[in-house]
Amino acid sequence: MATNTATKTGPVWDWAAGHGPVTGALSATTGALALAATGAATGMPPAWALAAGTAGAIGHTVTSLRDRLAARTITMRAASWLIGAGWTTWAMTTGPFTWAALGSLATLGIGIGTVARSTLLYEEARELEAIAAAERQVSRELSAERRQIAAEWVDRIQRVCGLTIRVLAVEMWPTGTGFTIDAELPAGGTTYDRIARESARLSADARLPHGCTATATAGIDQGRVLIDVTTVNVLAEEVTYPSDYAPLSLLTGIPWGLRTDGRQMPVYLREQCALVVGPTGSGKTNMVHTILAGFARTTDVLTWVIDLNAGSAGLPWIRPALSGDGQGMRPGVDWLASTHEEAALMLDAAVRIAKHRKMAYQDLMAKANTDLLPISAQIPQIEIVIDEGAEILTAMDRPSKVLAAKILEVIRIARAMGIRTVLTALGATGSVLGNLMIRREGKVRVALTGGETEGMDLGKQFPGSRGLRVDQAPYKGSGFIGTPESPAGLFKSWRILPNQIRDIVAATSDRHPTLDTVSAKAAGPDYARRWDSARTAWIHDHTPDPEPTGEPDAVAPASRAGGLNLSAHRTTAEPPTTPAVSDEDALAQKFREQIDAQFATTPEPHTPTAPEGEQVSGLNLSAFRNGQNEGAARQAALDVLLAAGVEGTGASAIARALTNEHGTSRQTVVGWLKEWTEKGIAIRIGTGTKTRYIHHRHAPDERAKD
Repeated sequence: MATNTATKTGPVWDWAAGHGPVTGALSATTGALALAATGAATGMPPAWALAAGTAGAIGHTVTSLRDRLAARTITMRAASWLIGAGWTTWAMTTGPFTWAALGSLATLGIGIGTVARSTLLYEEARELEAIAAAERQVSRELSAERRQIAAEWVDRIQRVCGLTIRVLAVEMWPTGTGFTIDAELPAGGTTYDRIARESARLSADARLPHGCTATATAGIDQGRVLIDVTTVNVLAEEVTYPSDYAPLSLLTGIPWGLRTDGRQMPVYLREQCALVVGPTGSGKTNMVHTILAGFARTTDVLTWVIDLNAGSAGLPWIRPALSGDGQGMRPGVDWLASTHEEAALMLDAAVRIAKHRKMAYQDLMAKANTDLLPISAQIPQIEIVIDEGAEILTAMDRPSKVLAAKILEVIRIARAMGIRTVLTALGATGSVLGNLMIRREGKVRVALTGGETEGMDLGKQFPGSRGLRVDQAPYKGSGFIGTPESPAGLFKSWRILPNQIRDIVAATSDRHPTLDTVSAKAAGPDYARRWDSARTAWIHDHTPDPEPTGEPDAVAPASRAGGLNLSAHRTTAEPPTTPAVSDEDALAQKFREQIDAQFATTPEPHTPTAPEGEQVSGLNLSAFRNGQNEGAARQAALDVLLAAGVEGTGASAIARALTNEHGTSRQTVVGWLKEWTEKGIAIRIGTGTKTRYIHHRHAPDERAKD
């Protein structure tokens, strides 16, 4: 039967441990007594005991010399062996159990223990002294190096800047990539920017490698200066995103890259918006993925993405959840908009959430004694990442102007209620930075240069910062970053590969918060139905939009020709048919059910039924209230199909062309295409997501007849 030994208590002997002064003396005396008793009983010649003790004394002397022990320790060990051997020889001759023998043995044991204790303390003192001496030597060498650095830079600043400073300390960076000089400025009201202005000249005078700088910043008071000197160029090499996807919090900072000293650069976005600029090829898209990765790792942030360039910035973060092997996985972003219409829905929902939070959370803010909404996993902050959002603010077309107004409203009213934006732009120009709202609220600023000089006015993006030049960061992914907590300086953005994005989505899937009930109610059906098949069909439909064919009877879609020409093909309206559900619709529907049902992303809000003639929030279904609108929409769809020419088009492209004028859903268009295919009006080519349709007039045999 097995016994539980875990409950046993009592002393435990460590037989591998060495002897101390007491146990050593006890071991020596008991050993001598046992040997003397055995020798006397067996008639062993006493000279053997003396020979054994002599050999022990010689052996311990040799080992003590090898260990470089003190002379007194070597003498004590040798004497202990010889005295013990002498007593054993005498006891074997006279008898070991007499009072004289036992008393003398006890006296020898006490003496050996006392001397051993004294020598042990002496050896410990010698060891500590040796360690201290080594540390003093290192300190002397380091101090000499620091004194040399201080002297060099005192001379350099006198030579370049015409100032005589007094160096108070030199701190070597743990990463080994540079050092910081803490210096006192001369009397007479000299400020640190006298040195900051000469950063380039100081770097050249110090013969620093390309990509390394000498940057002066404010010290502990206005009479002190800190000079950060980089000696190793960390900007040149590609640095991959850290493989540690540990949870982060918005309140403790989210790292966006590395400073030149090798330390991570955190940003704090609870109250600040961010502006990231970078021309093509500078690594801006990769920087956006770095930002999305940081938000995905947080436990108190929901990420919404607006990218009017086919949603390319957010697609890698939702496709792992859409794929067949992504069962149980939530997308890395909570909402993705790729069109002006979807972006408008998103921004309107953000405005409603901000206004409703102001009313609904008054008691919570009063209890916390703050005018800022306490952000947590239960009430997450919403970060809206808008790729090339600064260009939207300066665009002149009407849809972009509408979005620009909504973006500025979110920035203006939603700070306290936990909704902030991250905008990107292609350049740091006056048109981009001309908006006062962007300059005032976007205090976290990033400029990825990649060596590009056109449209990169660092003085406009980082006003007040001196010595920043584009040629200091000529490498892809390198640039400048400035926050309210730290002045603008060089940094390196991480590199994220597509497979790492999938790993981050999988690792953080169960970490994403859900929108609080108060906010979900305010967001309404626009938010609750964001994963509906009609609104996510563009993700699966890879059919290119139709291009004009140049044929006389071809009619351009509304999006290209300013409206549909329906007079040439006016026919009697056909009765509506039951919409068919394609494979991609079924997949999108399954994905939405997985997100909203299994993970309960947000409850479905109740959509009230409006009286006739009134509008309700949600999808525009007014085009289906009478047969006349139905017939016009069908004819418009048929015209779009005819205008597509021999290349054909898909259901999503037709639905997009009809949305503004008729409000037609993709499912309805799918039903019409199925009916027209059965009647021979349209010809279906391909299957699944590659399905496209061609009007029968553009079929090869029909064109031959013409």
